Amino acid sequence: MNPIVEHMTGLNTLTDEVIAMDLLINAKSGVRNYAMAVTECATPEVREILMKQLGEAIDSHEKITDYMMQRGLYHPYHTQEQIQLDLNNIQTATSIPS
Repeated sequence: MNPIVEHMTGLNTLTDEVIAMDLLINAKSGVRNYAMAVTECATPEVREILMKQLGEAIDSHEKITDYMMQRGLYHPYHTQEQIQLDLNNIQTATSIPS
């Protein structure tokens, strides 16, 4: 999309938010999957490798969360602010011409 049109419609920030939220959702999924895999390990060596990867996945999740919080894209500790942000995003999405 044209950067001028993106700025006029507010979609420039929405695009960043959508990408960041997608990364966050995938990071959460990775943490969950590694945690489950650790509990299913057959050998201590595999468990050790998966624990290391789990730690890295948690670090990535933290970095993405911090990025989003610093830019006002995610409010995990302020529910009402997050709800308002979500409602604004819904309004923006529904106002985009199809």
